[in-house]
Amino acid sequence: MSAIFGLISLACFIFWLWMLIDLLMSRHSIGVKILWVILMIFLPMLGSILYFFLARGKAA
Repeated sequence: MSAIFGLISLACFIFWLWMLIDLLMSRHSIGVKILWVILMIFLPMLGSILYFFLARGKAA
């Protein structure tokens, strides 16, 4: 059971890291990046999922 939990935790961390790197390399303005980073730090999975569906690839 702990192995499954460990794999899920690792997958969540990898997804969070992928979204954070994607955000930092995006063309979003500095202000938008700061807001997303704050959201991803305080609410890691929710912030990453929201970024993936709402803001990823929609840089102005």
